[in-house]
Amino acid sequence: MPVSTTWSVTGMKRTTADGNVYEVSWRCIAQNDSGPEQAVEAGKLRMEADPSDPNFIPYEQLTEADVLGWVWDEVDKEAIELDRVGKVDAQIERNNSTADGLPWVDEVGED
Repeated sequence: MPVSTTWSVTGMKRTTADGNVYEVSWRCIAQNDSGPEQAVEAGKLRMEADPSDPNFIPYEQLTEADVLGWVWDEVDKEAIELDRVGKVDAQIERNNSTADGLPWVDEVGED
């Protein structure tokens, strides 16, 4: 059962005068590709940028890939993904080794 991870930027705070982003909210979701199991990790990254830096990207030109690159430069992306995938794997194992039901009711729900 493959488990995939998806990263996203869920919000940004910036100064309006220069478009300087100073806080990024992010999320990583690990999801069972064939079931409902999932695990989420989210966080906030505070930063300081210099609008005079030649690598500064104006707010209007930012892409999610740019901002995720900032996040991945500051967090341990691989460790977060491994941890979340491990949690989904544990949910899958638990769900595959447990069942609901009543012993006096047959499989189609009749007594």
